[in-house]
Amino acid sequence: MLRVSSACLSLIPALVLCGLDYKASKLWLQPLNETFLQTGTFPSEFLWGVGTSAFPTEGSWDADGKGESVWDRFTHHPRTSDSYLRWEEDLKSVQYLGVKSYSFSLSWTRLFPNGDATENPNPAGVEHYRRLISRLKELGVEPVVTLFHWDFPQVLQERLGGWLNGSMEDVFADYASFCFRTFGGEIRYWITMHNPFLLAIQGYGTGAHAPGVAGGHADPFIAAHNLIRAHAKAWHVYDQHFRPHQHGKVSITLGSHWVEPHQGKASPDNLELCQKSMEAVIGWFAEPIYGSGDYPESLKASNRGAIPEFTPQQKLSVKGTADFFSLAFERETLRVARGLSLFGQTMTFDLRSVLVWVRHMYGDPQVLVAENGWFSDASVGVEDTVAIYTMKKFIMQVMQAVSVDGVSVFGYTAWSLVDGFEWNHGYSMRRGLFYVDFSQAERHRVPKTSAHFYRRLVRDNGFPDDNIEGRFPCDFQFGVSESVLQVHLHPFSPQFTDPHLYRWNYSGDGALKPVTGIELHNRAAQCTDFLYIQRHLLLLGVTGSSHYRFALDWTQLMPSADPSSVDVEKVRFYRCVLSELIRRGIQPVVTLYHPSNRSHSLGMPETLHANGGWRNHSAVEAFVNYATFCYQEFGGLVPTWITINEPNRLTEAYGGTAEDRRMVARHLLLAHAKAWRVYDTRFRRQQGATVSFALHADWVEPANPFVESHEAARQDFLSFELARFLDPLFEGRGNALIGFTDDEREELKGALDFIALNHFTTHLVSPLHKPSPRNPNPANQDHGYLLMTDVTWPKSPRGQALVPWGLRRVLGWVKDRYGDGLPIIITASGVDDQASHNDQLRQRYIRDYLQEALKARELDGVNLRGFYIWKLQDHHDLRFGLFTSAARHSRPKASVDLYRDIITRRGFPSAADLRPFTCQVTVKRTTCELCTHIAENKPLLFFSVCVSVSISMLSALIIISVVRKRRMRKKRVVNVWPQRLAVPQRFPMMRVALRTGRLHY
Repeated sequence: MLRVSSACLSLIPALVLCGLDYKASKLWLQPLNETFLQTGTFPSEFLWGVGTSAFPTEGSWDADGKGESVWDRFTHHPRTSDSYLRWEEDLKSVQYLGVKSYSFSLSWTRLFPNGDATENPNPAGVEHYRRLISRLKELGVEPVVTLFHWDFPQVLQERLGGWLNGSMEDVFADYASFCFRTFGGEIRYWITMHNPFLLAIQGYGTGAHAPGVAGGHADPFIAAHNLIRAHAKAWHVYDQHFRPHQHGKVSITLGSHWVEPHQGKASPDNLELCQKSMEAVIGWFAEPIYGSGDYPESLKASNRGAIPEFTPQQKLSVKGTADFFSLAFERETLRVARGLSLFGQTMTFDLRSVLVWVRHMYGDPQVLVAENGWFSDASVGVEDTVAIYTMKKFIMQVMQAVSVDGVSVFGYTAWSLVDGFEWNHGYSMRRGLFYVDFSQAERHRVPKTSAHFYRRLVRDNGFPDDNIEGRFPCDFQFGVSESVLQVHLHPFSPQFTDPHLYRWNYSGDGALKPVTGIELHNRAAQCTDFLYIQRHLLLLGVTGSSHYRFALDWTQLMPSADPSSVDVEKVRFYRCVLSELIRRGIQPVVTLYHPSNRSHSLGMPETLHANGGWRNHSAVEAFVNYATFCYQEFGGLVPTWITINEPNRLTEAYGGTAEDRRMVARHLLLAHAKAWRVYDTRFRRQQGATVSFALHADWVEPANPFVESHEAARQDFLSFELARFLDPLFEGRGNALIGFTDDEREELKGALDFIALNHFTTHLVSPLHKPSPRNPNPANQDHGYLLMTDVTWPKSPRGQALVPWGLRRVLGWVKDRYGDGLPIIITASGVDDQASHNDQLRQRYIRDYLQEALKARELDGVNLRGFYIWKLQDHHDLRFGLFTSAARHSRPKASVDLYRDIITRRGFPSAADLRPFTCQVTVKRTTCELCTHIAENKPLLFFSVCVSVSISMLSALIIISVVRKRRMRKKRVVNVWPQRLAVPQRFPMMRVALRTGRLHY
C-alpha cells in the first residue's frame, strides 16, 4: 500500500487549486514502496510470449501478389529476415524459447494489395497466415494478432491521404471485420493497432516514419483522432458480430515513457508537469479509451485549435473500447517523448511505475505487456550481454508491480523474436533474441545469449525462491566481528583506587568531602574499572552472540615493532577485554593484524612501514615476534586466532608493478605460516587454540553465463583472489601466481586449522581485453578480468549489491576445491544501511545471507561452523553497525532484534516449531549472565549489603535493649506511700530495703 507523509499531504490543497487530481499525483508525492524483492515467480497461467511485426521481418515485399506498403516505399524495399519464407524456422525459435504466446502482425497489403477489404483478398496471403496460426495452435502456443503495425497500404495513402482522412474509420473497420471472420475462430487476443503515438508523431508530424508527412501542428492530432475512432469502430464490430461465438478479446497497444519530478522536487508545479507529460504520450490515447471518453484536459488546453473534438456520441462510442490494457515500453517511445513531452522533468526507465500509474488512473485493468525490449548495436552479434540485464531489469519491475503493487499483469512479450530491418534505423540496430546475418543469403536464426537467458527465465516462470526451514547446531558460532578494537584507558572508574575517606552532608549542603589526614588501604586497579569495556560488552550481550571477533592494535602494543617497546597499560586493557568476554560467556576470536586504509601505515608500526612494509622481508620476522608476544600474553584467554585479515586485499594497497604486489603476497603468506608454526610448536599443547587467516571472499558470476570467455574470467578471478592464498597451504597444491622455494612450500603446507572467509557481496565478471579508463594499462594488471554489477541487484547507499546466493556459491566452490576436511567460518559479513533505527536493508541482508548459509550446510554438505555479522557499532560515516555510534548514544537498530531472534531459534524453524531452541551452551550462558549482572553492579551491591547489615545490627540492638528493660522492671517491685513532692525530684531515688510497716534509710 502506498502511504503519504504529512509533508506530502500539505501539498494536496495546492494540487487541487492547480487542477491536478490527487490520484494522478500520488505516485510522485510518495514513491513506490522500496522493495528488495529479487526472487519470486509469476502465476502459473502467466502468458510468457515473444513478438514480431510484419514489415521488419517478413520481407518478400512483392511476392505472391502482395501490394506495396508506405514502409516499402519509404525504405526502398529492403530485404529483411525473410519470415514470410522462413516462418517454420521462426516457429522453431519460438519452441526453443518455450513461450506460451507468439505475437505477430498481419500485413494489410499481403491480404489486400490495394488496402480495400471490400474486394477479394489475396489467397496466398490468407493461406500464409492460416498456416502460421494453425501450426501455432498445434504447438500449444497462443497467437496474439495485431491488425495494423504501421505498414499502411501505399494505395490508400495516395488515394485518401492516409490517417489524415476521416473516412479511414470505415476502411479499417472493413479490414478488421474480414480478419475477425477469417481467422477469429483460432484467435483469443486481438490488437487493433500498435503504438499509434509513434505513428501520429513521426508519420504525420516529424516525417521520420512512413509515410513521411512533415505536417503542421494539427496533423498528428488529426491522425491520432482518426486512429482512435478506427480502433473503436473495429472493437464494436467484434463486440457485436464476433464475440458471442468467438469469445476473444480486443485491445490497442499503447506506448509509454515515465518521468520523475525535476531534481526529485515534488512541488505542485513539477507534479502537474509530470502528469502532463504522461497525458501527452500514453494518456493521449488511453484517456478516451479507458477513461472519460475524451482527451486529457492538459492536452486540450495546450493544443486548442489543433486537437479535434469528440462529439458526445463519439465519446460514448470510444469510451470502454478495450477488453484489457496492452502496453508497449521500449526505446523508441522514450526517445520521442524525451524530445517532445518531458516539460523539464526527468525521464527514467521505470516500467513498474508505468504499470502502477495505469492501475491508479484506469481502475486496475488486466494488463498485457505487449512489447518490451531494447536495441543493441549491430556489431554486438550473439553475445548481447547488456540486453540480458536490460531484459532482466524490466521483467523484475513487472514482477514487483505484480507482487508488491498488486497490478494485474497477465502476460509479458519480449521483443523481438528475430533481428529485422528496424524501421528508420535499418540494419544498424538489432532487437532480436535470434541473430540474423543480413550479409548472407541464408537468413538462419542463431540464438543470442539473451535468448538462452529468456528461455531459462520462462522455464523457471520468473526468479524462483527456494528458502528452507531448519536450525543450526548448538556449536554453530553466531558472532559479531570488528576491526581494530581501539584502546580506551578513559573513562576509568576510581571506585576502589581512591585512598581518601569521605564524609557526606557534614555541613548540611549535601556535599561529599574528604576527611583530611586519613588515607585508607586500596586495592589495585581491576578490569571493571575500564568503563569503556563494560559499556562495549554490554552492547555485545544484547545481540545474543556467542562469539566476538576483534583485532589487536599492533601499533599500540608495539609502537616500534620491538618487543622491548611494549606498552604495559595497553596489554592490560586487552587482557581485561578478553577476561571480561570469557566471564560473560562470550568466546573471543582475536585478529593479530587488521590492515586499514584509514591508517597511514596500513595498521603496522610506522618503522616497518617506512622500511617498505610488506615489500620488505623484515616485516615477516617482525610479525612473527609480535605474534609470539601475543600468544604469550593473551593465549590462555583466546580459543581462536586470526593472524592476518584479508591479505588478498592488502596487496592492492601497494602500488608499483605486478611483481611488487606478488612479493607483498608472498611475504604475507610466509608471515602467516611462520606465526602458525610458532603457535603449533610452542603453545598449542598448553593453550589448545586454532589459528588461521581471513580472506576477503566475494563471489563472481560470469557477466554473460552463456559465453565461455566470461566463465574463464570467473575462474581467473577465483584463482587470483582465493586459490593463490589457499592452494599453498593445502597438501600437494601449489600456485604459479606466487613463487616459493621448496623450504617455503614445506613450511606453508598445512598451516591452517580452519578456513576463514569474509564475504559481503557478488560481482559480475568479464574478460579484460583492452585498455579502458578504469584500466589504462592492462599490461601491469595482476589479472585479466573486469568487475561490474547487475543493474537489477538491490544496492546499499555505498553501492554494495545484495546477492545472498553468492555466499552459498563461494562456500560450495571452497568445498569442491579443498574438500570438507577443515571447517569454514564466515568471519565477517554485513552491509551499510543509513537508517538510524529501522534498518530494513540490513535486516534483509542478515535474514537472507543466513538462509543461504543454512542451505550450504543442509543441502550442499558444507562444513560451515560460524557466521559473524560485521559489525557492532557505526563508525564515522560507515553505517555497518548493529548499534549507532557512541556519538549517537549507541542505540540498537531493528536488526539487533532480528539477529537475536535468529540466534535464539538457532536459524529458521518451521512455523509449527517456533519455540526457542535450548542448547547446553545457552543454559551455561544464562547462569553466566546472572553472574555478569551481579558483577556489573558490585558497587551498588556492596552498598546494599552494608546498609542491610547496619539496619540488621541496629534492629538487634533495639530488640536487646527492650528485652533488658523489661527484665529490670520485673525485679524492681517497690511499695511506697503516696506523697506529693513540693518540687520536681532532680536526683535518682536511693535504693531502700523494704520491711513491714517501716521505712529505713
